Amino acid sequence: MSAHGTPIPMQSLAAGPLTGTADVPGDKSISHRSLILGARSIGETRSSGLLEGQDVLDTAKAMRAFGAEVEKRGDTWHVNGVGVGGFAEPEQVIDCGNSGTGVRLIMGAMATTPITATFTGDASLNKRPMARVTDPLALFGAQAVGREGGRLPMTIVGARDPLPVRYATPVPSAQVKSAVLLAGLNAPGETVVIEREATRDHSERMLTGFGATVVTEETEEGRVITLTGQPELKPQVIVVPRDPSSAAFPVCAALITEGSDVLVPNIGLNPTRAGLFFTLQEMGADLTFENPREEGGEPVADLRARFSPDLKGIEVPAERAASMIDEYPVLSVVASFAEGKTHMPGVKELRVKESDRIDAMATGLRANGVEVDEGEDWWTVHGRGHGNVPGGAETASHLDHRIAMSFLVMGLATTDPVRVDDGGPIATSFPIFEPLMSGLGAVIERL
Repeated sequence: MSAHGTPIPMQSLAAGPLTGTADVPGDKSISHRSLILGARSIGETRSSGLLEGQDVLDTAKAMRAFGAEVEKRGDTWHVNGVGVGGFAEPEQVIDCGNSGTGVRLIMGAMATTPITATFTGDASLNKRPMARVTDPLALFGAQAVGREGGRLPMTIVGARDPLPVRYATPVPSAQVKSAVLLAGLNAPGETVVIEREATRDHSERMLTGFGATVVTEETEEGRVITLTGQPELKPQVIVVPRDPSSAAFPVCAALITEGSDVLVPNIGLNPTRAGLFFTLQEMGADLTFENPREEGGEPVADLRARFSPDLKGIEVPAERAASMIDEYPVLSVVASFAEGKTHMPGVKELRVKESDRIDAMATGLRANGVEVDEGEDWWTVHGRGHGNVPGGAETASHLDHRIAMSFLVMGLATTDPVRVDDGGPIATSFPIFEPLMSGLGAVIERL
């Protein structure tokens, strides 16, 4: 929906090749963390290339509510922090909009300071489970009171005398890991997180960059991350790499649209985030990484994607899921244009995203002529090959930006246009999606 709550129906249709440079927004995960860690440092952190979607703007607003000075001057965001234990009690409810990452990280950041804060979000966020974060935060001594099922709106009472925690994450989740590490900053001693499956490591990289002591070890238990509490974080100058989750849309669109050749510069290729690109290469996609380099502790490169008419269905390794969990919806679109079956196991996390993404994509793909099988934690797309996907249906976005964008990408290569009932949520994570895609040659219309 738009900011005024009115649905924005949209459609896309096949109109020829996509060509040019796709300057996608900055990485959302790194943008959130740069604001939060900047707010917990002493001094001024400057960030350029920040994603300015609503999710990140809501996190900036929240950091102001907790006492940090946050403002944009020119193309740079300036955050004057209050220190690890310096958060003030906010006067108003903290509205995190549509952002599960924002609310869970902010809850962690304030949970070991003796203040109280109430969090809410939009209709989609208020349905999402928060117990996965509030359970480990309770071990520090924080208290959480929310709606039935551990849902927002929710009030967190921060721990007055926080204890360090040793916590094994029950499901792979970078949000849970990050919330625990952010809480551990203001607890004495060592806070330890144990992951059976590795998840994106932006928090560990950025905490180290800000001056915290973080040690990561691979053991029989899994990946063990140890944070030494109560450091004085030092402000940083951050150049945010381009978001691989946003890049997924122009990249996947180029692969299925005849004659396309698209370059995405300065894309983040953190191995805990780049699973989609390696999966696409295994399917036969014409993807190349140019000018590989490192910026701010993160590996980056310029990514070129060309039309790939001979894509093949594959078995996507379950252990890769954490490195591409947000990209499965658009991967399922590419799989529709491949020959044979693409099987995607180990993805139950998709059931509790902004929507039940397995159900939302399966329903929409079937409506557009693609056969899909699904289970609780897996799904299989039966590809029809290039030129054989009919399209022609309207699909429900379920207030989920990635569902809306995935089906708009699909319509660029189907026989008939594909419609989505509401493209408004796209603004939460990829506010320039429409002009960027149009600039490459895509035809995406508001109805």
